[in-house]
Amino acid sequence: MSDYIVRATAANAAVRAFGATTRELTEFAKNAHNTSPVMTAALGRLLTAGAMMGVMQKGDADLLTIKIDCGGEAKNLTVTADSHGNVKGFCANPNVMLPPSAAGKLDVGGAIGPGFLTVMKDLGLKEPYVGQTMLTTSEIAEDLTAYFMESEQIPSTVGLGVLMNKDNTVKVAGGFIIQLMPFCPDEVIDKLEDNLKDINSVTKLLDGGNTPEQVLEILLKDLDMEIVDKIPANFKCNCSKERFATGLYSLGHKEMQSLIDEGQQIEVNCQFCGKHYYFGVDELKAIEAMR
Repeated sequence: MSDYIVRATAANAAVRAFGATTRELTEFAKNAHNTSPVMTAALGRLLTAGAMMGVMQKGDADLLTIKIDCGGEAKNLTVTADSHGNVKGFCANPNVMLPPSAAGKLDVGGAIGPGFLTVMKDLGLKEPYVGQTMLTTSEIAEDLTAYFMESEQIPSTVGLGVLMNKDNTVKVAGGFIIQLMPFCPDEVIDKLEDNLKDINSVTKLLDGGNTPEQVLEILLKDLDMEIVDKIPANFKCNCSKERFATGLYSLGHKEMQSLIDEGQQIEVNCQFCGKHYYFGVDELKAIEAMR
C-alpha cells in the first residue's frame, strides 16, 4: 500500500489521531490539473486533510466536501472525500506563480489570501451539515485547526505538508490530525503539548523516512498509542460519460437543440480529474429523444 491513512487512539481513548502519506494522489492531482508548485502544495494539503476527515465519517455513503473561497490568485479550491479513503479535488486557478515565502517555502498562504473555509457533510439526512469559518493563516492546516474548534468544538492540531522536487514532481506529502476527546485529562494535554512543541514541519518528518505510524508515535510519545486501522488512500473520481449525459439532458430542450444544430462533436471535461468525454451529434440526438 503506497498512500494510506492510519487511525489511532492514545491515552486510554482520550485522544484520537489520524496520520497519512499522500504523495501519489497529490502527484496524480498535479498531473490531472497541471498545477504550479505552489498550487500543487495547496491542493495536496487540502486533499490530504479531506482524505483524513473523510474516514472520520461512519456511514458507507457519507460524503465530505471542503471548499476554500479566497481573495488570492488561487480563487477557490474544492475537495470531496468519502469514508473509504477516496478523495478528489480541483483548484480554480492551477497556474499561480509566486516567489517563496519569507521562510523560503512555497507561499500557499499568499496564493490563497483572505477568505473562508467551508465544510459540508452529507450524512444521508434531509439537510447536510455545513460549517464555515474565516481563514486564519490561509496555510490550510491552521485554518482547519480553527474550524474544528469553532464549528465542531473539538480541540485539534492539524499538520499538512507537500514537499516538491526541483523537477516539479512531488517528493513527499501527508499530514496528521490529533483531537482531544471531552474527557481528556489535563496531564495528557500537557504531555501532548510538550510532544508537539518541537514539531514544525510534517514534511521534514516524512522526508526523514518516517511512516504515518512513526509520525504519530513521535507526536503521541508516552501516551500509549494504539493503531486502530490502516486505510488505503486514493485519488478516485466517479465521473463517467453516463453522468455527463445526464448533465446534458438537464440543460433543457432549447440548449440541447442548439448543440445539435451546430452539427459538431462536443467535448466536456471533468473538473475533478480532468478526464475528457466526447458526444457526437447522434449521441446528442439520442439524449434529447429521451424527453
